Amino acid sequence: MSTDATLTRKGQTTIPKEIGDILGMKSGDRMTFTLLPDATVIMRLKSKSVVELAGMLRKKGRKPVSIGHLSR
Repeated sequence: MSTDATLTRKGQTTIPKEIGDILGMKSGDRMTFTLLPDATVIMRLKSKSVVELAGMLRKKGRKPVSIGHLSR
């Protein structure tokens, strides 16, 4: 899918509504932009903060796993 947008004098642009709707974006959502060596830009929607993710994997009766254990 390809959609045009315009850059303002202040260096701002608007995410086209069609794209925002497909991504489920709403006002105030945050994004990350990554510039690749070939001038491609990747935009990622930051839909969850670390605080919101806390405890999502915890299950009753399961022992906690340290981060050090996960990196092996």
